[in-house]
Order: sequence, then C-alpha cells, then structure tokens
Amino acid sequence: MKDFSNKYIMIFSVVMVVAVAILLSLLAMVLQPRQTMNVEVEKKMQILASINVPSEKSTAEKLYDKYMRESFVINTEGNLFDGVDAFTVTLRAEQKKPLVEQYLPVFVAVADNGDTLRIFPLEGKGLWGPIWGYVSLKEDLSTIAGVTFDHKGETPGLGAEINTTPFESQFHEKKLFEEGNFVSVKVVKGGARPGNLHEVDAVSGGTITSKGLEAMLHDGLVKYEKYLSQNRK
Repeated sequence: MKDFSNKYIMIFSVVMVVAVAILLSLLAMVLQPRQTMNVEVEKKMQILASINVPSEKSTAEKLYDKYMRESFVINTEGNLFDGVDAFTVTLRAEQKKPLVEQYLPVFVAVADNGDTLRIFPLEGKGLWGPIWGYVSLKEDLSTIAGVTFDHKGETPGLGAEINTTPFESQFHEKKLFEEGNFVSVKVVKGGARPGNLHEVDAVSGGTITSKGLEAMLHDGLVKYEKYLSQNRK
C-alpha cells in the first residue's frame, strides 16, 4: 500500500510539472507579441526623447512616424551595410563582435524647425548593470541637440540621476569635436568648468555611474568618428 502511495505521488508530481511547463510555454507564446510591441514602443519613446519630443505609449508610434525620416546601418569606416534594419540592431550583441564587423545604427529625424538631426544609440556599464541612451546631433554633426539615458539598476538618488532632466539637459549644445578632433563630452566630478563646451557635471555621489556614462559616450560615439567627420557641415 505504501509503494502504491509513493508511486501515485511521483506520478502526480510529474504530471503537475509537465502541466505547469506547458501552461508557462503557452503563456509565453501568447504574451510574446505584446512584449515585443512594448519593447519597440519604449525604444521609439527614447529615440523621440533624444530629439526633445516628449511622448507616451499611446502617442509614440504616431510621433515616431511624424519626425523620423530614415534609418540605416554603417560600419566604423562610415560605409553602409545594405539590408540591415537599424531598429532591430542590438548594441549589446554587436559589442561582442570584432569592431570592423559591428553594425552601427543611425536614425535621421527632422525637427519642427526644419533642422535635420541624426540620432546615435549607446550602451555601456554603470555601477550595478547596463546603462544605455541615445544622442542626437545637429547638422554640423558635432553639437548635441538632445540626449536621453537610462539604466537597469543604478541607485535611486545617486547613479539613477542619469535618467533625470537636470542631468540630461546639461548636454544640450555641448560639442563632440574641438578644432576638428573628436573629444567627446567629459562627465566631471566636482563640476564642469564654466563655459566649457566639452564638459558636464557628474552625478553627485554617483562617481562610478558617471564615469561609466562618460566611457559609454566616448567609446560609443568614437565608432562613428569617420562618418561624422566625412559628413560634417
């Protein structure tokens, strides 16, 4: 009787495990399209934020179609990769490739004032995990028109401040080039020098995150240096 009871428990446990696994798989299949759509909408909202266009989930699709004109993928030489959808490129995966093989997305938008803006995605490392963002440049391909940054798990009130308007707004009108040389933008602990076009204030108490963001800006944008230099006005 005891053996029968043990077998029953084992059979019941196996059936339940299989049933739960099947149910979870079905739920994943059902929810996958919605999850994919949410990721796409969030990405469009961030791209719009980099050109200073606020949006919500309900308006992101319409605004994205209004402002965006084209997107394409280049390599570090500034040459076009044909047949690659810039929107689907994942920088984290690209960073695992040799530099010459990496896909570098470029998004092109037209602002309300008629200016053409080019948007460049970035990804790096903060204190506790990945950080990422988008930088839009004006037609001279040196002056920053806007930025947006985000993170996976930086500390609220410290490193997480990279995702706030006071921090992000510092980058407006900063320049990536100085006398024709790419210098990027430094995130300075203790404060940027007044009037300096290549520095912003670091996050107070978030030194590691600030330096990670500085490295992300330089290492991400330097890959576009030849494209920027070749197309600057």
